[in-house]
Amino acid sequence: MAFLSKHRFARIAPRKARLVMDMIRGRNVNDALTILGFSKRRAAVMIHKVVRSAMANATEQEADGDALYVKECWVDPGPIIKRFQPKDRGKAYAIQKKTSHLVVALDERQ
Repeated sequence: MAFLSKHRFARIAPRKARLVMDMIRGRNVNDALTILGFSKRRAAVMIHKVVRSAMANATEQEADGDALYVKECWVDPGPIIKRFQPKDRGKAYAIQKKTSHLVVALDERQ
């Protein structure tokens, strides 16, 4: 049984968050938290919280904490916040502030 946790509408581009998710996919939970703790990327802090939340969901249902691993993790694109930046000669350039939905699923190894 998978223990799921989500962070919806995270203010980071999905492309940047996927780089960090690829580092922890399939790893033991303790190893994944260590990797995220030492990563310099901004998405690592957000994903660290999601993994900790999934661990809390698992321990609440009496799962073995040492046998947990990252079964699945993915990033879906969220809504784009659209803004405009004024430029010279009356032009306006569009700025897209992208958001993401971060999802982590943990499971127990047999």
